[in-house]
Amino acid sequence: MRNFFSRLMYGRYGSDALSLFLFVIGLVFYLLGLLLPMKLLSTLFSLLGFAAMALTVLRMWSRDYTRRREENDRFVQFITPVVENIQRKRAQMRDKDHAYFRCPSCGQTLRVPKGKNRISITCRNCGTVFQKKT
Repeated sequence: MRNFFSRLMYGRYGSDALSLFLFVIGLVFYLLGLLLPMKLLSTLFSLLGFAAMALTVLRMWSRDYTRRREENDRFVQFITPVVENIQRKRAQMRDKDHAYFRCPSCGQTLRVPKGKNRISITCRNCGTVFQKKT
């Protein structure tokens, strides 16, 4: 059986980040379609979920490597800043010893120790000095 799947996928593109994303979105939509009480909305979500999962399978079985790789590269370029921003915000929320401020002139994020009442902050990027309460 394992040999069968190996031969089936030989020369095919396989999975990537976009395929995984489409599959998860499709699964969420499909499950929402099962849980919603309104018939029309339920059917719509189920169909959208099924379409996303079908697109995932079609992308995995594709033999057009260059086109699938370009699609995945565009997706990764789009999603990377979003993921990095979320990770940075989570790290800042977990940091209990520091406060984070933005420089009013250049927008640089600055980390200062918490517990100081009113402090004068100097931006390392542009040299602007401003006062904040931590």
